[in-house]
Order: sequence, then C-alpha cells, then structure tokens
Amino acid sequence: MPAAAGDIIESLAALLVELNQCDVRTVERGRRVAQESGQRLDKVLLQLGLVTERGLAEAYARLLHLPIATPDRYPAAEPLFADRLSTRFLRSARALPIAELDGRLLVAVADPLDNFIPAAIASAAGLPVSLLVGVPIELDAALDRLYSDGATTASDAPDAAAEPLEEDAERLKDLASEAPVIRLVNQIIARAVETQASDIHIEPFEDRLRVRYRYDGVLHEADSPPSRLTAAITSRIKIMSRLDIAERRLPQDGRIKLAVRGQEIDFRVSTIPSLYGETVVLRVLDRSTVAFDYARLGLPAAVIAKVNAALDLPNGIVLVTGPTGSGKTTTLYTGLLSLNSVARKVVTVEDPIEYQLSGVNQIQVKPQIGLNFASLLRSILRQDPDVIMVGEIRDIETAQIAVQAALTGHLVLSTVHTNSAAATISRLRDMGLEDYLLTAVLRGILAQRLVRRLCSHCAVEGDAAPELVRRFDLERRTDGRPVRLWHPVGCDKCRSTGYRGRLAIAEFLAPNAEIERLIFARAEHTEIERAAVASGMVTMFDAGLDAALAGTTTIEEVVRSIRAEA
Repeated sequence: MPAAAGDIIESLAALLVELNQCDVRTVERGRRVAQESGQRLDKVLLQLGLVTERGLAEAYARLLHLPIATPDRYPAAEPLFADRLSTRFLRSARALPIAELDGRLLVAVADPLDNFIPAAIASAAGLPVSLLVGVPIELDAALDRLYSDGATTASDAPDAAAEPLEEDAERLKDLASEAPVIRLVNQIIARAVETQASDIHIEPFEDRLRVRYRYDGVLHEADSPPSRLTAAITSRIKIMSRLDIAERRLPQDGRIKLAVRGQEIDFRVSTIPSLYGETVVLRVLDRSTVAFDYARLGLPAAVIAKVNAALDLPNGIVLVTGPTGSGKTTTLYTGLLSLNSVARKVVTVEDPIEYQLSGVNQIQVKPQIGLNFASLLRSILRQDPDVIMVGEIRDIETAQIAVQAALTGHLVLSTVHTNSAAATISRLRDMGLEDYLLTAVLRGILAQRLVRRLCSHCAVEGDAAPELVRRFDLERRTDGRPVRLWHPVGCDKCRSTGYRGRLAIAEFLAPNAEIERLIFARAEHTEIERAAVASGMVTMFDAGLDAALAGTTTIEEVVRSIRAEA
C-alpha cells in the first residue's frame, strides 16, 4: 500500500475510535488480520463485523469532507446513464449515479477511497464526477430497485427453472451455495437489522416472491427478488438455521446467530409449506434494541408499582395476558431480571426461548419428544426453584401444576391468551381450575397491548375533531381545557409512516375481597372488571386515551390495537 494511502487508513482508524465506532483494541485486532490477509484495514473491520456500515460511512464522510447520500437522493424511477454504465460494473463497484448538477455527475459510492471507480465512471459518462458516501445497505436497495430487470441476483444466478428443484435436494444445496444467492439473503437480513424490523416474511406466490418487513407491528413490502430464486433463497435460510432442506412437507423451526453490521443478532426461523413453496419467517432478536425496563416499555408509574408489589410477594401466580405480539414475553423478561439474583434460583420453561438471560436457567419445550410445559414443570419443582416462569398456560394440566407450585411457596410467572385482565379469570375457570384455588394463588394480572409511538420529529398538534371528543368523552379527561391531539405526518426518521417505536398500553388487576367474592359467585368477567375499576384499576382503553392526549400515540392506534367499541 502506498505511504499516502496508508496515512489515510490510519487517519480513518483514529477517526473510528474518536467517533466511538470501535475501540483501540478492536483496531489492533483488525490491523493484525489486515497484515496477514493483505487487505485494507477498513475492509477487514467491516468484514469481521467490528464496525457497522453506517458507522464506517460516517467516518469516510468526516475524513474526506464528503456528504452522505441519504435514501431520498437516489433516483426515484430511472437509472442515470443506463446506456453507458453496465449494471454488473455498478454492482461490483457498489456505486450509483444519483444526479447531474452543474455539469458534474454526482455518484454515491460505498468505498470513496477507491480512486478507480470515479475515474471509470467519469470516462464512461463523459462528465467529471463528484462523490457522495453511500451507506451500503441503502445503496444496494437502490441498485436492486433501479436495476431489477438485470440484477446480479437474477442474471448471475444459475437457471433453476429448468431443473426439478422439488425433487433434487443436492441441487438445492448447490443453488443455496451460489454467491449471488448468499449475497441476496445476507442483504435481506442486513436490511432488517439496519432498519430495525422485528420480522422478515418471505412468501412465495405463483408469479412472484414477496418479501415484507414488520416495523412497529405493521408489515411493509420491500423490493422482491426474482420468483425463480424462491427455492434457492429458502434453502439458503434453512442451511443457515441448520434445518433439513430435503424436508418440504412439514413445518420446521430453527435459529441463526450472525454478526450483522457489527452486532451479534439472533434470528428465530420458522418455515411452513404453502401452495407455491415454503413460507419463511425470521424473527429478529436484537438484544440491543429491546428495552427490559418497564418505564421504557411505556408502562405508567402506577402500573409499574402494582407489578413490582406483586413480584415482591414470596409466592403466588402473576399473569401477563394479551394476544400474540403484544409484548408479553418482554414484560415477563423484565420482571425476571428484576428478580434474578444470587440468592434466588430462577427457572423458565419457554416455547421458544427468545432472549438468553444471564443467570436464569432457561429450558426449551420439545413436544415431539414429550417435553411439554406440564412435564417440565413437574421436573422443575424437584430442583427447588424460587421463581418459575412458564411460557404459557394453555391447558388444565399446566394450570394445576402452576397452582401447585404457587401453593408450595414458589412465585410463578406466566402468560394466558385473553383480551383483558378480567377475562383471564373466566379463561382459567373455563379450563377447569377451581375457584378456591384461583383465589388462593392469584396475585395479579397484567393485560397489555402495543401501540405505535408518534414520531417525535414530525408529529403535529391540532384541535381534536368534535366527533372524536364526543365519541370518547375526551373533555372529561382534560379538566375542561380544549382537547388537543397529535397527528402523524411522516419523515425520513420514521420511514414516512409518522410512527417510530412502540409503547405498552396496560391494565393491572389486583384481586381484593370483592373480586374474590365475585370469583366464588362465578360472575362474568364484565362484573369483575367493574369491581376492579371501582377499586382503582385504569382499563387499557382509558390508558390508551390518556396516552393519546399526552401526545405519545393517536386515538386511531388505540382503537386499532385494543379494538374497543365506542
């Protein structure tokens, strides 16, 4: 490497440390690998996942005094100079012309230290080139969108349509090992992590392969790969998660652990056979984006105090309830971490284990070998635990063993699928749990939903519509002040949705003498809820309206998530 180039790399390394993108020890580790491999230090740091692509792009921009190409600057529809610049070259160089301005061609590049790329583009286009630093994931997405017909992933991949893929497992394995397929799957996964998606949905249809990402509980469609790569993409993901690529008739579950953009990420993988192939869903389990803190989850102080009071009790059952995707597991993990100490033995039985908690004994349910919630719970009781978390109470056998554990001095945490805290009592009763056992062990029920938070960068405040004020009786909540609500607008910070992140809307039912009397009287859940409200419980819907008036969400989100009837 020339001396001048070496000086630039060293300046870049120092800048990465200054910007807290990595530390000195990380740079030294990368430098040793770079010397052994003959590669540039910055490329080694990126390949080893020791710096993020965005962090490296920001360092390039600061060092070279170049602007960063934001997604809105990429061409919207047609590529520039498509007749002079080949798709293969642009993809290989990770470069993209984005505008012609004052007789110069603006080009976004992933590697602004490579002088050959701008020189080659200037020669082909016949214009001098000015560089911008492109974040690779955004640059790749723009290349895929603008050059979808001639994408590397389509043209460079082997022609799979001519082979009977459904009957040739070895051919599938070969396809999944091709560089374009590996690059495409890595890009799909990296984009999910970079944009903080919670799930990736890959769904085959007759004429296309649809890729969708879930952001803040809502699915958004992304640019789709060619449909003829469906089997290869599915096989690649199954190989990564150590699943059987030859088995395409039965559902399979697996896990992937990857260093993506410098972060260690777990992915939970599920495949299910469908009409046109296997539907694949990857749940992104990024510990760095999950907040195991009640306040950061959005729970109000009054609810947090009641939850903590229930968890401080030496025995009994504390339940968290809500539909799938309402944040029950995150809330339970938060409670477990508050209870986890050297003086306590904490054991969980989960299906599946989402996050690994240090100091907690976590056990995975395996129904195929008879290892279910009930059988595991029986065995766990012999190990003298102090706190037990059961992933879900879904049958009378599990419920009875959980009650037995609570009666014998254990604190049991679990979930139930119901629509409200009061409905949980009816659900346990319907399972066959006796009323006297229920009243003896129940310490509290937290019911919750997740609603999208308004984006703090673009939300605007305005007068509430008179119809909304009347429908939800909002004036009663503002002490006569004019009712003002915040509304979503959309900006580049929130992917133009107007929402960024989610918060929990919850209600906590703590049994008292009146509620116990109603349980023994086999009262309906509506009566139990009225008694709980009379004793101070704020219902989920009322908590949601309070959040909307506080400007953290919207009434539309509250109604969508809680589905309350006005």
